[in-house]
Amino acid sequence: MDHAAWVNTLLDSVVQVGDEGRAAVDFIRARRTQIGLKRARPSVGAFWTVFGNIRLNSHYYTYDTPLDDLRIKTLIIHETRHLQQGLITALSVYGELDAWQLEFRVYHRVKGKYPHSAIAELMTLPLEYDRTVLKKAVTLMQAYAGKGYRIDLLPLYPLGREIRYWLTRK
Repeated sequence: MDHAAWVNTLLDSVVQVGDEGRAAVDFIRARRTQIGLKRARPSVGAFWTVFGNIRLNSHYYTYDTPLDDLRIKTLIIHETRHLQQGLITALSVYGELDAWQLEFRVYHRVKGKYPHSAIAELMTLPLEYDRTVLKKAVTLMQAYAGKGYRIDLLPLYPLGREIRYWLTRK
């Protein structure tokens, strides 16, 4: 299967997971987001680029990965959420918590369970600008993805809000 056919088949598969999948694919198609494969750190399943593209980690995914694999579909939804958030929010723990909760809400709806106890706990966290909650999210994300997942390097809040916090402590 050539790349274009693979992407179209993948997107058709993402649509099948429900409203979140349809919304992600509509966004991808409207923005002409490129999807491809690229090797990345083992702690990452997929990633978005500053050019508005999505890459699946070729350490885990190939053109031969069955497209009924739920993880490949939820990763596309997750990375699309980051593109929707914009650069500043996507590069924050708040943005990651939003994308992780979307991804694993879909996963849970389809599978009826979470893949790990850390994810079950992460899903109970409120999505809000609360430093204690976001620090807990960092701990839980690394419990699931490993210490190589460097979420701890990102600001807790989107950068403008983070700077305001450090200047005013509010």
